[in-house]
Amino acid sequence: MSYFRPLVRHGDARPEGAIHLAGSALWFTEVEILDRGAPPRIAPAGLVPDDIRLRLMSRRAAIAGLDMTQPQIMGILNVTPDSFSDGGRHDDLAVAQAAALRMLEDGASIIDVGGESTRPGADEVEEMEEIARTAPVIAAIREVSAAPISIDTRKATVAMEALDAGASLVNDVSGFTFDAALAPLAAQAAVPVCVMHAQGDPKTMQNSPSYENVVLDVYDALSAQVDQLEATGVLREQIMIDPGIGFGKSQAHNIALLRNLSLFHGIGCPILLGVSRKGFIGSIGKEPQADRRAPGSIAVGLAGFAQGVQMLRVHDVAETAQALRLWQATR
Repeated sequence: MSYFRPLVRHGDARPEGAIHLAGSALWFTEVEILDRGAPPRIAPAGLVPDDIRLRLMSRRAAIAGLDMTQPQIMGILNVTPDSFSDGGRHDDLAVAQAAALRMLEDGASIIDVGGESTRPGADEVEEMEEIARTAPVIAAIREVSAAPISIDTRKATVAMEALDAGASLVNDVSGFTFDAALAPLAAQAAVPVCVMHAQGDPKTMQNSPSYENVVLDVYDALSAQVDQLEATGVLREQIMIDPGIGFGKSQAHNIALLRNLSLFHGIGCPILLGVSRKGFIGSIGKEPQADRRAPGSIAVGLAGFAQGVQMLRVHDVAETAQALRLWQATR
């Protein structure tokens, strides 16, 4: 089986025959063909099989009302006592509500509410505790804003309560493998979902992650999960995919995925990228303090947008939005 990574370009000097990527302003005329056990090779885009070519070029449908032909920012609102960079900062309901409104004012188009830390080594949170942390916050945000809200959970019961409180999207870091009831719930509720790749669970995922070929292995796993979700009844056009940077990956794995993000457009779904403040940014950027990693997070995020990523999940919304505006202006 061959894999086709678009060599993405941007700008008005688009040559004849160039293919727009996922209905966006980005385009490509060549692809890198990847095969297991063989060196990569460059080929004209015309050699891409018709089914993959269609997925690469097709305009993505809106997700939770958001235009997937434009870069979008997802603001992170952790209502947990132990998240790796902002644990305990939003325990109070009014504080959490104010933080969400501030992120929306600063440029976020969707808020991602999470009540279970998924940092390396984190323990599982009981369902009722996770519901108590998330549902009231979602309801409080919905009282003052019509903006989309994502529930970051692996559990169907938590998602159900969040949707009842006003959530618009289910974001599952386990890729809908943790709770068999979650995918049918999303299908029945007819809500968009984000399926993320992770190797192992948060408690043990960073012990010794291993892959035959991390880029192709993650691609295959996400493609299979998207097919499974579609078979369950979730519309393919309402599925986002996330390669799961830092979730059961070494620094080398993370860098390999980031260099090859455009490959994942071949699955035919919008791509969400979450790199904000993660450990590899601290390691490469030489910043041990997580909440001081905005510059490195933004640099990696903009590199993702340059490969056609549709949504960036961030802690530092105002800084990211400012950088995005300048990046777009200079392009």
